[in-house]
Amino acid sequence: MFERTREDIAAVRERDPAARSSLEIFFLYPGVKAIRMHRRANWLWRHNLRFLARWISQRAVRKTGIEIHPAAKLGRRLVIDHGTGVVIGETAEIGDDVLIYQGVTLGGTGKDVGKRHPTIGNRVMISSGAKVLGPFKVGDGARIAAGAVVLEEVPPDCTVVGVPARIVRRGGERVTPLDQIHIPDPVAQEICRLERRIDQLQAEVAERTSEHENI
Repeated sequence: MFERTREDIAAVRERDPAARSSLEIFFLYPGVKAIRMHRRANWLWRHNLRFLARWISQRAVRKTGIEIHPAAKLGRRLVIDHGTGVVIGETAEIGDDVLIYQGVTLGGTGKDVGKRHPTIGNRVMISSGAKVLGPFKVGDGARIAAGAVVLEEVPPDCTVVGVPARIVRRGGERVTPLDQIHIPDPVAQEICRLERRIDQLQAEVAERTSEHENI
């Protein structure tokens, strides 16, 4: 437990330039507090003390604004930055070194039993307001842009944006941090491609019309 807490604090200090001290992170950061409370709730859940587990998780919601189901599986060095509005469902699984921003939902798409929430790989970044919905895998090193709605599997080392999310970048093993402002818009790109094609077809029609008139 203490080793995990030290890892959590070190991960926050590495990723958050506003963090000033370990004490500040331990006592005041809601993401660290929510993860710490989840570990207790998860232990109780696995030992069939389900009511107490849910009680702790609901206390965590009131204290932090972050809702993590006691059965969810969290990896090491998870950082929930700010965290307000984050929801992590019952069968969600999160790998190591994952970064999650505020307003993220790892949810399901219906009332099916069994695995119904996503599995997040290692070194994944999920930006503000993103929704990842369904029992699929988000590959290692993937980046999910702010506001994206992910409804299907994301390959490793890919960046996805939009509603529904589309892949806009594929990288190697190492992916550079996502620029959350200058994000390519796949819909706008497709519209531009269609406009260029229309211009090309109009030029061809005009050329053939001119040939027929000359004849």
